Amino acid sequence: MPIADVKELRAAVDAAVEQVEITDVHTHLYTPCFGDMLLWGVDELLTYHYLVAEVFRWIDMPYDEFWSMSKKEQADLIWKTLFLENSPYSEACRGVLTVLNKLGLDVAKRDLEAYRQYFAGKTMEEYVDQVFELSRVKEVVMTNDPFDDNERKVWLESYKADPRFKAALRIDPLLNTWDQTWIKLKEWGYDVEEELSQTTLKEVRRFLSDWANRMQPVYMAVSLPPTFAFPENSTRAVLIEECVLPVCREFNIPLAMMIGVKKLVNPGLKLAGDSVGKGSIETVEYLCANHPYNKFMVTMLSRENQHELSVAARKFRNLMVFGCWWFLNNPSLVDEMTRMRFELLGVSVIPQHSDARVLDQLIYKWAHSRKVIADVLFDKYRDLMETGWQLEESEIRRDVHKLFSQNFWDFVNKKL
Repeated sequence: MPIADVKELRAAVDAAVEQVEITDVHTHLYTPCFGDMLLWGVDELLTYHYLVAEVFRWIDMPYDEFWSMSKKEQADLIWKTLFLENSPYSEACRGVLTVLNKLGLDVAKRDLEAYRQYFAGKTMEEYVDQVFELSRVKEVVMTNDPFDDNERKVWLESYKADPRFKAALRIDPLLNTWDQTWIKLKEWGYDVEEELSQTTLKEVRRFLSDWANRMQPVYMAVSLPPTFAFPENSTRAVLIEECVLPVCREFNIPLAMMIGVKKLVNPGLKLAGDSVGKGSIETVEYLCANHPYNKFMVTMLSRENQHELSVAARKFRNLMVFGCWWFLNNPSLVDEMTRMRFELLGVSVIPQHSDARVLDQLIYKWAHSRKVIADVLFDKYRDLMETGWQLEESEIRRDVHKLFSQNFWDFVNKKL
């Protein structure tokens, strides 16, 4: 039966978005076999780098003194400063409270020690199950860096697959710090030199193929500065052209480019010290046009890039726009960007990813994003109904499933 009125429409949209199981296409989470690399619990939530940057808006403490504190001491300071001495309505602060609330903890009591006791009674494995169930996330894509010694050791010696955690082969060191990275490759038995000879390029392809076979990644990924340009006379451009794109084609996986991060504009803040800059859409268009048999997933960090990126996606079937990344993951901007993307691209986008670095963040990032995306969808469907178009509830569920999961898998598996 067609949906009869806007009240019925609102209920249908809310139910579809609330109940859909999500594929989270970009996170920094790990399977439990990676041990302490999988972050979880209230102290990890409170010391998340968004909150570290925010607390330094208020405290005069030298950076080194803060970093010399224990995790618990840092969390105590952040809780006191951002939650007790100020109202915690920033998105990062609200997210902590959403997690605690969804877990059934009494947020009104403001009792950090009680929250710690709750997590102390959990094992990592049972908490992973709980978070996936609460967030209704069925699977996440990790960020897997073979250049990280701790992670590399797990992949080589003790990795245990979990179907809820998919791999993504992260290649930032390869493309952004080749002058240091080639030395590691040589130590690992690859016949490379700093100069990009044909032998070196062949060996880099072998390295990427070795890790693609080992990880079975759903895509290859790199975070890039706003100055990223292609084509250009640079080591990075040669490695992309001669190594990354051929291996992506061979394995039929996309290259996910996250463009616009300015690393360590304030080094004292460490991971919290990165900033944002406007990138080049011309670079994205060139790659899509000149490599039509490669697939590209792209998210950009600057708000100013979003309209051009959506227009580019109208022109290239091998380009998938995904998520509201990092500093854009705020409700007002998610709303703005999602409306614009839906108006330009219809259902053919991936509206959000969590970028979660702490397991618990799956709970709040998806709770908040579901609400915003449902509001936008309701408005778009209402616009349709005003034309006389009749909607079925099954069609809404179909679209929502595509947006939150199926679009990603269709793109990953697409053969161009």
